[in-house]
Amino acid sequence: MKKIGFLSFGHWTPSPHSKTRSASDSLLQAIDLAVAAEELGADGAYFRVHHFARQHASPFPLLAAIGARTSRIEIGTGVIDMRYENPLYMAEDAGAADLIAGGRLQLGLSRGSPEQVIDGWRHFGYRPPEGGTDADLARAHTEELLQALTGVGFAEPHPSPMFANPPGPLRIEPHSEDLRDRIWWGSGSNATAVWAAGLGMNMQSSTLKDDESGEPLHVQQRKQIEAYHEAWRAAGHSRTPRVSVSRSVFPLVDERDRAYFGRDRDSKDQIGYIDADTRSIFGRSYAAEPDALVKQLAEDEAVAAADTLLLTVPNQLGVDYNAHVLDSILTHVAPALGWR
Repeated sequence: MKKIGFLSFGHWTPSPHSKTRSASDSLLQAIDLAVAAEELGADGAYFRVHHFARQHASPFPLLAAIGARTSRIEIGTGVIDMRYENPLYMAEDAGAADLIAGGRLQLGLSRGSPEQVIDGWRHFGYRPPEGGTDADLARAHTEELLQALTGVGFAEPHPSPMFANPPGPLRIEPHSEDLRDRIWWGSGSNATAVWAAGLGMNMQSSTLKDDESGEPLHVQQRKQIEAYHEAWRAAGHSRTPRVSVSRSVFPLVDERDRAYFGRDRDSKDQIGYIDADTRSIFGRSYAAEPDALVKQLAEDEAVAAADTLLLTVPNQLGVDYNAHVLDSILTHVAPALGWR
């Protein structure tokens, strides 16, 4: 049994070739696509977060709006850049959005990706710890968030409060009871996968990761997942963890599909650098007739090892076309992969 959802970067551009020409278009269409995905039977609606870019940036208003319009589908991020976040304010936002959604949030966090601006998190008022890096900043914010989400009180009550307080130190409110167990870490390396497991977070692995062995992406991700599960067992956590991988998958079932994605039939993994020091492997796109896609995805070792598959969607092509892509996958491809 696998869960299958979509992952949207929420791009928008004033180009006449785009169906999302404004931030309003992008946000409102994201809500509509989540509603359509739920009606089609998909399991999740996930959104990428980028700052200083024409993409989704502040996720919680969007997640809360989707939570109010849907009743079943998981609602998540992949990922929130924790270098930019105030952990306690984020705990309040996340708790409120999760309560609106009835406990359906699945929040993916990470250090984030290369940015549109230089050290953008500094404009938000944050600095790495003394002698540390921006990655250390993200991890410190994450650990503070995780602690806040436990619901353990830590703030000393005022001796003359405006409203009566419960006894003892106060916690962040509103508190959502098991949201702490629905936090994921977007891991780009084996080492960060092990770190995430130690802290009891679920794991997301994207369409790219550090190239640590020269093997195909799906093989490296399968080994990353194995390292994560081994570290989870060693940490002694009591619950069963979850792992997702992201893929670009396009069944070619009509002329629109072939016009948009037929050129990707022979797509291959690529090697590149996301910064001056990090050699990365970028995963291929899958574009073929449904029968061929089933065979190709059945050979993807990371898809087989994960319990959740997130399908990246070209949101600028509009809600109707993206719903068509999801429907094609759920109808013609997903059942053969173990879905439902």
